[in-house]
Amino acid sequence: MSRLNTETIHAESVQQRDLTVPKYRRESVTPGIVHLGIGAFHRAHMAAYVDDLLAENPGWGIIGASLRRPDTRDALAPQDFLYTLAIRDASGTRCRVIGSILDVLDASSQRSQLIETMADPRIRIVSLTVTEKGYCHDPSTGELDQRHPDIVHDLAHPEAPVSAPGLIAAALDLRRRRGLAPFTVMSCDNLPSNGRTARRIVTRFAELRGGDLAAYVANVAFPSTMIDRIVPATTDADRDLVREITGLDDAWPIMTEPFTQWVIEDHFPTGRPPFDTVGAQLVADVEPFELMKLRMLNGSHSTMAYLGYLAGHHYVSEAIADPAIHTLIRGLMTEEAMPTLPMARPVLEAYRDQLLARFANPALKHRTWQIAMDGSQKLPQRLLGTIRDRLAAGQGIERLALGVAAWMRYVTGIDEAGQPIEVKDPLAARLRQLADAAGGDAEKLAKGLLAVQEVFGSDLPLSPAFTEPVTRRLRSLLEIGAKATMGQVA
Repeated sequence: MSRLNTETIHAESVQQRDLTVPKYRRESVTPGIVHLGIGAFHRAHMAAYVDDLLAENPGWGIIGASLRRPDTRDALAPQDFLYTLAIRDASGTRCRVIGSILDVLDASSQRSQLIETMADPRIRIVSLTVTEKGYCHDPSTGELDQRHPDIVHDLAHPEAPVSAPGLIAAALDLRRRRGLAPFTVMSCDNLPSNGRTARRIVTRFAELRGGDLAAYVANVAFPSTMIDRIVPATTDADRDLVREITGLDDAWPIMTEPFTQWVIEDHFPTGRPPFDTVGAQLVADVEPFELMKLRMLNGSHSTMAYLGYLAGHHYVSEAIADPAIHTLIRGLMTEEAMPTLPMARPVLEAYRDQLLARFANPALKHRTWQIAMDGSQKLPQRLLGTIRDRLAAGQGIERLALGVAAWMRYVTGIDEAGQPIEVKDPLAARLRQLADAAGGDAEKLAKGLLAVQEVFGSDLPLSPAFTEPVTRRLRSLLEIGAKATMGQVA
C-alpha cells in the first residue's frame, strides 16, 4: 500500500475514497509559526485550525519542533509532513489530511537550526505545547525552578539550550542582536493563566542570563489561551483503521473527537492569522474559560483516570459508564467545581452535560493510564486550586479529596490486584520511595506524600480541613478499594 505523501493524496484511487485533503497549494505556503512540542494534541488542535485558514492566508505555515525525541520527525518526514486527522464518534470515523506543518526539527540534533528558524523575521509567533513539566517551573508557585537540571544546564550553556524557556530565550536574544522585533509567545498548555506563567518563566530566565536580554523580553507579548480537545494516544489498531478508510499508509495518524475549542487572548503586536474566521474565540480575558475547563474537564478527567484505573477501567468511556463513577464525576462538577466558577449557572450546566457526553464517546479510546501521567504536575492546577477556594469559603471537599486520595493510591505503583502500575511522572521514583516507606499505612502514606511541596505547597499540609478527608478517603481506598469507596462518596 502507498505511503501518505504529497503525490499519493492526489492519486485517483485515493480521491475516490472518503478523505478530505488540503484545498491549497502547499508549495505556496510559507512559515509564520514555530511550534515547540509537536505532539498529538497540537496536531489535532492548533495545526487543524491553521490548516483551515491557509487557502486564504498562506503566510502562516507551521515549523514544528520535537524537544526530546526525533520520533515525530522520523514518522512524518517520509510523508512530506502530512498526516491524517481521524475524527471519531458513535456514527463513525471521518478522515482529513492536514498540511499546515511544513517541517519538523529535532531539537536534540538540530538545535542551532531551530534557534535560527525562530529568529527568521517571517516567524511572528512561537507557540508551545510542552505540558506542565516542560515549563521547568514550580507548579505550586508558578515560578521558574532555578534548580531544575535543564535550567541549570541552559544558564551554563546559553548557546546550547535544551529546555523550552532556554530555546525561546536564545532565539529572542538572536533577534535582539539582529535588530528584529520579537515574536509573540503563545502557550497552548493546560496551565492557569498560561501566558502569564510563560511570561514569568521566560522573563526570569532572561534576567538570570544577564545582559540586555531582559529589557528586550519586556516587549514580548505572551497571550493566554484555553485549549480543549480530547486526543487519545494512537494505537496500531488506529493505524489499521486509517489505512482501511484512506487506502494509504500513515505512520502516525491522530485520533480525536468532533468537539474542539480554542479561546485566545487577542494580543499579537506583530500580527496573527485570522483565527476567529476558523472557529477560535478571540477575547480580552481567557481566565473564566480556562478556569471552567481546568476545574470541570481536567479535574474530572484526572479524578476519573485514577479511580477508573484502580477500578479496572482501561478507557474513559468504560469508566464513565460505571454508575458509581458517573454519579461521582457529575457530583464533583455540580456540587464542588461549579460553585467556584465566575460564570452563569446555565452556562456551567450546559458545559457539564456536554462533558459527560464527550467522556462517553465509545469510539474515542482514551486510556485512563494516559490521563494519569504526570499527576504531580497536574494536580495543583486541576484539583488543588478548586480545593483551596472551597476551603477558603468554608465549603466541603469530599469528592475532590477522593480525587487526591486516588492519586496517592495510584502512585504507590501497585494496583488492587497486586499488579505493578507503570507510573509515568517526573517524581515517580520519589513518590514510590515514600509509598514503600509507608508500608500500606494510610496515615503514613498521606503524611509522606503531603510533604511533597512541589505538589501541595506549604499551606494545604497544615490544614486539617484538607488532610483529614484526604487521609480518610485514602484509608478507604487501601482497605475496601475504589469501587466500594466511590459508593460511599457519590
